[in-house]
Formats: sequence, structure tokens, C-alpha cells
Amino acid sequence: YVDSHNNEELVSKEKADKLLPVDMYIGGVEHAVLHLLYSRFYTKFLNDIGVVDFDEPFTKLFNQGMITGKNGIKMSKSKGNVVSPDDLVSDYGCDSLRMYELFVGPPELDAEWDDRGIDGVYRFINRFWNLVMDNKDKKVAASKEMIKIRHRMVHDITQRLESFNLNTVISGFMEYNNKMIELAKKEGGIDQETLETAVILLSPFAPHLSEELWEQLGNSDSVFKNQWPEHDEDAMKDDEIEVPVQINGKTKAVISVPAEISKEDAIAAGKEAIADKLTGTIVKEIYVPKKIINIVQK
Repeated sequence: YVDSHNNEELVSKEKADKLLPVDMYIGGVEHAVLHLLYSRFYTKFLNDIGVVDFDEPFTKLFNQGMITGKNGIKMSKSKGNVVSPDDLVSDYGCDSLRMYELFVGPPELDAEWDDRGIDGVYRFINRFWNLVMDNKDKKVAASKEMIKIRHRMVHDITQRLESFNLNTVISGFMEYNNKMIELAKKEGGIDQETLETAVILLSPFAPHLSEELWEQLGNSDSVFKNQWPEHDEDAMKDDEIEVPVQINGKTKAVISVPAEISKEDAIAAGKEAIADKLTGTIVKEIYVPKKIINIVQK
């Protein structure tokens, strides 16, 4: 339907070049004939007669798993085990149901439906709502920690989304929501850009909640008019890291050092921290960057 109102031709070349072939077809294996086979047949036919210049309708295929009833039985009206979403939508809202469906497990695997788990997603949505509403008017300046969390969140959510690990996308939102709540307590709030970034990231998964929060953050247009956020590798880095200091492979202390510390400085800091325990002859000094400092002595 990329050019459905065109009365002159099936599809204009300009629109076909821009929008086709479809990036990804998502469907169950039971549709392999009626959907996939027919669409491939027609596309190849249209390519043969010169209407389009590609011969496959979809660049990528993804077969999602099936939501089953109890004991892994396929849901069907004839079996009487179909679950109506109406009551869940009424009690929890469609964003909660939408996110819970993604949260139940890897999207390529079958999953047995159990609506008891929707409570956890509903609690997350309420906590995220409260986080934004409690901080939207505080006009807090972005701290280094807020900027770091923001860029890490963009990186992690984007990576999981592009890998199609949709259940871990939802768990990622929960993890970062908890981090932002803790940070807000510690620093007196969360800055506007971090809140807006979180809302944009969440919008494909909870569109109604996100549109409302986007407006609450002072924006007049739709949240979906935004570009997907990008992360900055440098902004994600820790300034300091904790490194265990070992003697002959046994940890004797844990020290904080600059993340990009040199080998010489790391070993010197480690030896200083365990100076009273270095009673033998040092035969080897090891620094595995950002992992361990190990002093081997006889």
C-alpha cells in the first residue's frame, strides 16, 4: 500500500525506491503459504514484467513464537482456551498489556500465557510515570552521572532492540528506571534531556503513556516526530573503576583507580594498598586493564 491512490500505475518508481522492498516481514510459520508464498510470487511476476526492480518483497523474515494456553496447547475458539484482552486492558491499560506480551520471553519462542506477570509491568509503568512527573519541573542541570546513564540507556536499549531481544528491552527499561530513581534521590532530580530521551525510547513500546508524558514535559508535537536517540561512547565511560588487588591470585584489597590508568600507575597504586602484606620477594607484577592487579611474590 505504498501508493494506493495512484490511478495511473501500480506504484510510482519514486515511492517504490523509497519504501520497498519491506525491511522485515514478521509473521507466524502458519502463514508461510498464504502470505509469504503469494507475496513472493506476485513480486517476482511484477519484477518480470518490469513494474518493480526487485524480486523479493521482504529483506528479512522473522517468525515469532506462539502464545499458547495452559500446557502449551495452541489457542483456538474451538478449544475454548482463547484469552480476551478486554479485561486486562480495562484493569491495566493497553500499554501494560502490550509491554507484557513482549516481556513474556524471547519473541521467536512459544510462550504459555499467564496474566499474573502483568502486575510487574504495570508497576514499572507507574514508577516511570511518577519519575517523570516528580522531576519534570525541577530544572535540574545534567550531572556527569545523569549523562552517563542516559547514553548507556540509549546504547543498551538500541542494541537489544536491533538484536530483536524484545523481552530484554523491557527488562532494560526496568533496570534503568530503577537507576534513575536512585540517582534522583541522590542528586535531587533528573535533568530534562535524560527524561525526554527515556520517553522517546519507550514510545514504540508504550505509545499512549509516552505521548502523555511527552506533553507533560512541555512539548506540543508528537513524541513520534523525534529521531531515535544516539549514544556517545565517551559519555558512557566510567571516570573511576574498582579493581581487586591480589597477591599470588588471592584478593587482598579493592581500590578505585582512574578508568584509563596506565599499567605502571595501576601497579604502583595496588602495591601501595597492600604494602603491609608484601612480605616476600616480588617476582612478577600483572595488571589486566579494568580487571585485576596481581602481585606474585615468593
